[in-house]
Amino acid sequence: MLRNITLFTQSSIRIENDGKIMYVDPFGIEKNFHDADFIFITHDHYDHFSPDDIAKVRKSSTFFVLPRLLQSRAGGQKVLFVEPQKTYNVENLVFETVAAYNTDGRTYHPKSSGWIGYVLTLGTARYYISGDTDITPEALQVKCDVAFVPAGGTFTMDAQKAAELVNAIHPALAVPTHYGSIIGDRDCGKKFKRMVDPEIKVELLL
Repeated sequence: MLRNITLFTQSSIRIENDGKIMYVDPFGIEKNFHDADFIFITHDHYDHFSPDDIAKVRKSSTFFVLPRLLQSRAGGQKVLFVEPQKTYNVENLVFETVAAYNTDGRTYHPKSSGWIGYVLTLGTARYYISGDTDITPEALQVKCDVAFVPAGGTFTMDAQKAAELVNAIHPALAVPTHYGSIIGDRDCGKKFKRMVDPEIKVELLL
């Protein structure tokens, strides 16, 4: 289920499926690809909404999917502004949005901002790319086959909390993100893997 997926850094993901190229939060892109059919953005922090990196992957026909509060910063002709806890169908790509926010009094990602994660339905598999979040009631309701969850701590879940979420929603496969560069040391992925239910496969891509 990860055969056509690349994790660049932080939560920057490239997915190739059925002849379409999708990026979520492009960041740390080292060369010009200009191949994106879709670009999904979870929120406006610089390591998730990076105009310089977006410029490296976008092309004239790229379709952008953005949280509504990014409306004033969006460019391009094909843009969909989305809200949490909704289902959308864009050019035959079905996806759901999941609220992404902090729950422990931290204000890095307030619920009121409307930041989101995505559940992309690709073929028969569902891919949850959570964005920057803690364990939330909305995240605990996600049904997915693959989960990409932040494990670096400080701004998001740490490895322990990320494992708790994954164990609760129980995908077939889990990938920790958002560590090893800006925040969270390189061992966060290993810590996460040790705490995940052994029935769930864990892949370390960072």
